[in-house]
Formats: sequence, structure tokens, C-alpha cells
Amino acid sequence: MYYKFSGFTQKLAGAWASDAYSPQGLKPVVSKEAPPIIFATPTKLTSDFTYDYSGRNKVPELQRVFQKSDGVPIHLKRGLPDQMLYRTTLALTLGGTVYCLIALYKASQPRNK
Repeated sequence: MYYKFSGFTQKLAGAWASDAYSPQGLKPVVSKEAPPIIFATPTKLTSDFTYDYSGRNKVPELQRVFQKSDGVPIHLKRGLPDQMLYRTTLALTLGGTVYCLIALYKASQPRNK
């Protein structure tokens, strides 16, 4: 036996196989004619596209830098830019923590009239 969800009773109800495989009475529509053309100008196919990459492969160089065992943490291996990013993140985190603690302290004090 086949079942389908009845939108009227909000329960499962018995159904024919053709109704069970097309829920809520929706039937697939097969069009006999081609869809209308949206753009009048022809477009370039993706297979015609060629990408010319003139850069060099940096992966082997970066692998050497990051795999070197020199005692420096991985997030600081690339030098000054990494140090600046780390210190800025650290300062903003500490500043935000202090600001939150001050706000909590002020919120916990009663107001003077």
C-alpha cells in the first residue's frame, strides 16, 4: 500500500502509486518546445577560456620555512608581519577583557541619586 501526506488532514493517507510518487498532486511537466533565448548575443563557453598564470610556485619554499625546526611557533614563522598580527590580536583581546571587566564592575555598583 502507498501513502502520502494529506495537506488537508495533516496526516498520512492511503494513495495510489502515481499519487505517492508525485507529492501534493504536483506532476512533472515536460515541455515540447525549447525555452526562449534570454540573451541575444552569444556567450563564450568555459572550454574556450584559458588561464595564463605567470607566477611562480611558492609551495616548496613555504614548506621549507614552516618545516624548519628552529623552536619558533608556527604562527610566528614568517617574521615581522606575523609578529605584528600576533601582538595586535593579543593587545585587542586584553583590552577587550579589561573593558568588559570595567563594564561589569560599573554595572554591579548601585547608582547614586
